[in-house]
Amino acid sequence: MARNSEPADSSTRATEAGTGTMAGNEPHPDTDETPERDGVSFGWEGVRSGFLTGIPIAIGVGGYGIAFGVLANQAGLTVAEAALMSATVLAGASQIIAVELWADPIPIAAIVATTFAVNLRYSLMGAALQPWFRHLSPRQIYASLVMMADENWALTMRELRSGSGRGAFLLGSGIALWLFWVGSTVLGVLAGESVGAPEQYGFDFILTAVFVALAVELWDGTSTLVPWLVALGTSIAAANVLPGRWYILIGGLAAAAVEVMRHGD
Repeated sequence: MARNSEPADSSTRATEAGTGTMAGNEPHPDTDETPERDGVSFGWEGVRSGFLTGIPIAIGVGGYGIAFGVLANQAGLTVAEAALMSATVLAGASQIIAVELWADPIPIAAIVATTFAVNLRYSLMGAALQPWFRHLSPRQIYASLVMMADENWALTMRELRSGSGRGAFLLGSGIALWLFWVGSTVLGVLAGESVGAPEQYGFDFILTAVFVALAVELWDGTSTLVPWLVALGTSIAAANVLPGRWYILIGGLAAAAVEVMRHGD
């Protein structure tokens, strides 16, 4: 009997060990953290860090949101309509293009084509985050991408390059941007006619200032100049030849191609 029970005990121990290993791959019920995979985790710590880091940038974006709200009011959008657009789109450049093209009847084809060209850059930006994304689940990736904008993408790239494994950083910083963007849109629409032209208050320069600050953070030595100059030169040339906003995507693709040829990745 003892001899027959030993294999059973060994099998039981192996099963328990295997179960323990499998359980180790599941989020802990008390922390709601996804365990690290190759140093990358997805949990509240990443969300919190991203949110707090994103607040200063979000404040600047809020100024840009006020400008969008004023333009939306001038285009005839209600508070609810403008807020809904900001809450579901979260893309300042595309939203401003949309309200600038707003007319009666609404030129749907022109708005869709133009915003599609502008937002195609996000495909390149998302690809740059693959070092984190390949360790995350589809649900975690898509939840993060929904909240991705130019500003928090730049912050996330800095976080990624620092060696951090907080894969939820993009989501947390995106939540900060989203809150300020929607809130400032409502404020801009309510201000409406009393604000007048946003340019007289310098609101049109806010986004430029934010991007200059982010560009400084992304500076990685003189080698960084190569893709930047390629993107700049290609974009200027394309803008003089092609209609709409396709020059944004073409400049990004040209810079990406140069970097692939330089580094062979």
